[in-house]
Amino acid sequence: MADDCCSVEVGSKEQARILFMVLAINAAMFVAEFIAGVIAQSTGLIADSLDMLADAAVYCVSLYAVGRSASLKNRAAMLSGVLQILLAVSVAGEILRRTIMGSEPEPTLMIGVSLVALVANVICLALIARHRDGEVHMRASWVFSKNDVIANVGVIAAGGLVLLLDEHWPDLVIGALIVLVVLRGGISILADAKRERIVDSQR
Repeated sequence: MADDCCSVEVGSKEQARILFMVLAINAAMFVAEFIAGVIAQSTGLIADSLDMLADAAVYCVSLYAVGRSASLKNRAAMLSGVLQILLAVSVAGEILRRTIMGSEPEPTLMIGVSLVALVANVICLALIARHRDGEVHMRASWVFSKNDVIANVGVIAAGGLVLLLDEHWPDLVIGALIVLVVLRGGISILADAKRERIVDSQR
């Protein structure tokens, strides 16, 4: 029994350490990407930066849930899913605004900043990989990091198309695709948390 308690405590400390690291990375990249997105007039970069902000907020919630009850971890995961969906809606509004008002994205800045963000998110993914099949709040964190990598690759591709075609629409299209990825991730996290809650209630 004592060994089980020790292993749980060690696992909780490891989760807390990992979540703190990915929280710091996401918070720093949010600031960098948002500023670059405004300067570059890039919907893709702004969408990705807001995704980083939502992830940082979610990691805070997950960090709080470490070592606590299963029901609290489940609620943390559900809150994570709701935050992702709210983010998707807010970014969709920004894409609509830029579609109507117009924009002139700077492809070189888009690609450069997204490459840095991609490296940061791959590091996050590697940190969380060991816990991707673990407790519900850690599974949610894995989904966030995986979606971030997909979004980064999308923004890099959009920057390349903007540069090649000298058109702004690839940036808007990638921004919309990021919205769909984030929305799908939020819905899958809510579904996972709901399944977990049903299983727990049947035990």
